Amino acid sequence: MIVDPELAFSGSKGPAYNLVMTTVDEFNAIMQSMYDRGYVMVTMHDMCTFDDQGNRIDHKIMLPPGKKAFVLSQDDVNYYHYQDGDGLATKLIIDQNGKVKNEYIDRDGNTLVGDYDVVPIVDSFVEKHPDFSYKGHKGILALTGYNGALGYRTDSVYADRNDPNLDPDQIEFLDRTPDFDYEKECQQAKKVADALKATGWEFASHTWGHHSVPSLSVEKLKVDSEKWKNYVEAIVGPTDMMLFPNGSDFSELGNYDESNGHYAYLTGMGFRMFCTVDSAQCWIQKGDQYFRMGRRNLDGYRMYHDPELLTDLFDPKAVLDPKRPTPVPTMQEVYG
Repeated sequence: MIVDPELAFSGSKGPAYNLVMTTVDEFNAIMQSMYDRGYVMVTMHDMCTFDDQGNRIDHKIMLPPGKKAFVLSQDDVNYYHYQDGDGLATKLIIDQNGKVKNEYIDRDGNTLVGDYDVVPIVDSFVEKHPDFSYKGHKGILALTGYNGALGYRTDSVYADRNDPNLDPDQIEFLDRTPDFDYEKECQQAKKVADALKATGWEFASHTWGHHSVPSLSVEKLKVDSEKWKNYVEAIVGPTDMMLFPNGSDFSELGNYDESNGHYAYLTGMGFRMFCTVDSAQCWIQKGDQYFRMGRRNLDGYRMYHDPELLTDLFDPKAVLDPKRPTPVPTMQEVYG
């Protein structure tokens, strides 16, 4: 979530931020519009859960007439090093009142605490409008692990300043934080994760390394998944949800089956719920032992280039931040 659009969009990463991110003002307008139109946040687990043998158990969502269920999710709630100084929040923290808020460092170097990303913005909105949340449920936070979790540097490389796998950003971070304590960092991250779960948020895997799952061999997927389990699940707890990086599913539409090595491995790891990104209005698929759902990206690209795909939720033209440079670039222009 972009807090300072002028700062974020003016730097070298500005075109990429313009393409794939949303500003705080846009998100506030989106949320208000969806509330006014009768949308209510639910979780995928309100639709179904799975027993110890992996068999699907269906549930009913009971809403008043005129209300419509939707699932909110946010990818990459990690606060990566590359975002430092670009007008985005730096981590999630527990404030003096026991609430989960963001730490944000403004362009003048001041450290602020408040509603600077999806979690605290939604929490504050639900405090005012409790009927926006079904049974107190909030959204799904999808995490990678290579820079840690929730803004905390919890991956194993941070534990050893001489680790040969440290990248330049990680080395720079450790050099400017000589008092960094890896164990305390992990403990604080766990406290934040526990507070999030207690207030209706859920966690999902976004793979440890933000990999396109179908591009990985099953063996490389195993290596990545073990890292996620050891260094992210250790912080946030177990989950049965995977939100695919880049929305890239390991199988074409159709039924998953055990002959697919990726599916067999991931379900063996306990994953049962899988989400793509395709911007279709709404679709789900229920298998005997899995649940599959599409998602829509509410970012600069989608709002500018395909507004007609979002008009059931809000008016993209009215929501688009005037501080966002237009035309919004395309994927080809940014990534080649």
